[in-house]
This record gives sequence, structure tokens and C-alpha cells, in this order.
Amino acid sequence: MKVAALQMVSATRVDANLQAAHTLLQQAAEQGAELAVLPEYFCLLGARDTDKLAVQERPGQGPIQDFLARAARELGLWIVGGTLPLSTAQPERVTNSCLVWSPAGDCVSRYDKIHLFCFDNGRERYDESRVLEAGHQPACFDLPSRDGHTWRIGLSICYDLRFPELYRAYARDGAQLMLVPSAFTYTTGQAHWELLLRARAVENLAYVLAPAQGGVHENGRHTWGHSLAVSPWGELLAEQAQGPGVVLAELDAAVLQRCRAQLPALGHRVL
Repeated sequence: MKVAALQMVSATRVDANLQAAHTLLQQAAEQGAELAVLPEYFCLLGARDTDKLAVQERPGQGPIQDFLARAARELGLWIVGGTLPLSTAQPERVTNSCLVWSPAGDCVSRYDKIHLFCFDNGRERYDESRVLEAGHQPACFDLPSRDGHTWRIGLSICYDLRFPELYRAYARDGAQLMLVPSAFTYTTGQAHWELLLRARAVENLAYVLAPAQGGVHENGRHTWGHSLAVSPWGELLAEQAQGPGVVLAELDAAVLQRCRAQLPALGHRVL
């Protein structure tokens, strides 16, 4: 199955970001991808954390969700919509939610980011809990590919990457591909991004696909980028450092099965 990680440098206007996303989705479809995954905050990287409150949508309705459903139908793609802000019972809080659309334009899965990013090195300060409400449930979905294999796919978002127990839960649930739409900071990405993604692939003997924000944004933030795909053996299959683009990779179910047969570590778990 051919998959695409879409790298963006999202700006402070939703309409401009949707236009940029459509261009990348179209390129992915034209290059034969069955699954295209947008990065975290693809629809908006605002000037302030609270800017996302102004563009929040109720589940199942809103221009961002309409755009993704329409693009999936138009392009015949499975689309994972990076993340978008969905309303909660608290007006001052939204969830950072990853939604999945089938080629029929149906929303088939939702994952709300469980682990909320917090970082302070004296120069950069982030605390997602000021605006976000944390999710509580992992989420998988099944994708019947044109290659005849049905892929079990686990959803995660950015900072989740530092919590291996989430990915181990997905492996126990049969996941063969883990998705990690992200907006890593340049500082933390330079130190840990590739290391953590390859570790999640190796320890779970699963493919990992990680689309990212990558560049200097209109709001002044610099994201690490390096959208990539990793094999179950930890090999780097494809990568793009900075700037918008489509990172394509071919996933092979036979390779995954061979890795798991040769090294049956998932069956050797004790704790």
C-alpha cells in the first residue's frame, strides 16, 4: 500500500491552510497514494494558543470537516485529517482531534490527543493544557487496501510519541501501522524526533508514518519537520526535512509479517 505523509508550514488563516492541504492531497492521489495523512494543526497555527477556540467545530459539522470529507470523495483517498479543534462542554477548552475519512467521505474514526505537550527551557514555553482538554481513549481503524490486505492502523498525535505504552496497546490490538501527525518544535525535534519514531517502529514491529509541520511559520514558530516513514525493522523509508511536500512510502504486509516471524518479540512480553 502506498501512503503519503503531508508536510505543511501552516499559517494563521484557515482558508489558506485548506487550500495548501488540498494541493498536497491532490499530489498524493496523483502519485498513487491510498492513504494521505496531514500534520497536527494543519488547519491553523495561530498567533496565540487561544486562536484555535475561534475556529472550533462540533463533531460532524463545520467547514474543516466538510473540506476533508469532500476531498476524500473527490480524490478517492483515505484521509487522516491531522488535527483540528473540536468543541467540548467547556467553552474555553477544545480537544485536539484526529479524524479519519474513507474514500466515500465517511468519518470512520476519531482520536483525541491524550498527552498534552508542556515544555519550558527558559526560552521557549508551551503548555497545551491551557486550552486543550485531554482525550482518554486510544483509537484504531481498519483500511482494506487495494493490495488485498486489511491494515490495522493506530492513531496518535505528536507528544504522544514519548509514551510507548500507547503504541504497545495498539500492537496488542493488532495494529500494523502507527500514525503520528505532529508539530514538533525545532528544539525537541532536533534532539528526539527520529530517535523516538524509529524506537516505536522497532519495539512494536510496525510501520510508522509521521507527517509534520516543517518550517518557519507566519506566527514566528519554527517547527522541526522531517516528515518520515519507518519500516518495522527501523529503516528510514522516506523523509523530507523542511518545507511543504509529499513524503511517499510503500508498505508491504509481507515484510511486516516476515519481521514479526523472524523476531517474535511481541509474543515474548512478560510485564
